[in-house]
Amino acid sequence: MSKPIEITDASFEQEVLQSDKPVVVDFWATWCGPCKMIAPILEEVARDMGDKVKVAKLDVDSNNRTAGKYNIMSIPSLLFFKNGQLVDSVVGAVPKSQIVARLEKVIAA
Repeated sequence: MSKPIEITDASFEQEVLQSDKPVVVDFWATWCGPCKMIAPILEEVARDMGDKVKVAKLDVDSNNRTAGKYNIMSIPSLLFFKNGQLVDSVVGAVPKSQIVARLEKVIAA
């Protein structure tokens, strides 16, 4: 059973860019209401799809270098990576079905 992993500026390259499977990164903050709304959804996605994808969370307040590199202006922002490349993104709290559909597209690509 998988669950979202906490990543930092220091672990981003290894956990995301060098991952052997697609990764969705949740850029979030502790004070962000919509971020709290999608947290349980991302836990479900990690549990349901953890054999095919990695779900990661990056706190923008303590990891602003990575957030700045990817021009994160609004949170939550979900960035989808495959083979070290950014391939999709979505901003805001979106339903589980939309996250799963985007992940399925990333896996199939």
